[in-house]
Amino acid sequence: MAKAVLLTHLKDQDRAKEQIARHPGRFTWFVAADPSVPGAIAGLTQALKDGAIGIGEMKNHTAADAKGMRRVYDLAADHKVPVLIHFQEASPFAAEGTWNSGYRHFDQILKAHKKTTFIGHANFFWASISADVPANLEYPSGPVKLGGLTDRWLADFPNLYGDLSANSGNNALTRDPSFARAFLARHQNKLMFGSDCSCKDGRGTGSGALLPSLKGKCVGRETLARLQEFSSPDVFKKLAWSNAHRVLRLPV
Repeated sequence: MAKAVLLTHLKDQDRAKEQIARHPGRFTWFVAADPSVPGAIAGLTQALKDGAIGIGEMKNHTAADAKGMRRVYDLAADHKVPVLIHFQEASPFAAEGTWNSGYRHFDQILKAHKKTTFIGHANFFWASISADVPANLEYPSGPVKLGGLTDRWLADFPNLYGDLSANSGNNALTRDPSFARAFLARHQNKLMFGSDCSCKDGRGTGSGALLPSLKGKCVGRETLARLQEFSSPDVFKKLAWSNAHRVLRLPV
């Protein structure tokens, strides 16, 4: 991998800057914070001035249309950077709760914040490729029912993109390979590969993958393999490289 984006919480930004300085040209960074915390918006604003190229991963126990989140969307538009959002309505961990809830009505945000570039990610975002989303099930299996919100909104809204990272992105590809092939071709200009893998060597050592099919494997490597398997070489190049360069405005 030639370049990676560090998804950095505001409190950890010095660590990100240190790694960027230590490995010139290797890393860039996003910045995230809970907008309900005093000073968060000011901190995000300063981080963008200091070189962060996006906001996220936004993963907070709040509604996606909360007042503080809307301020984040406006900030992203003002600085012409994308905002990456973790949508999760269920969790395998009882105490975890939901993150950025209310995805079923997120089309209202997409309409109200047309100048903001949104990148969707995580469990409920990817479960919603299907029109049939089981309650309290993070990683649905089996055939995808056409008409899912994510599939529709990627087509309907120019400001929505998808990050195919983590267990959820991999599950979206593998649960119904026939659908995945058509989905990748249909949205080839709107999707981006992401790793979000906890393994230590790119081959699964120390992987904390939650899907049984990914146990002991590198989630990022497996997802890249599926993207290559399910798309043409030209489309794969977009998914793995050129879409991110375009949306994140990375130098080629």
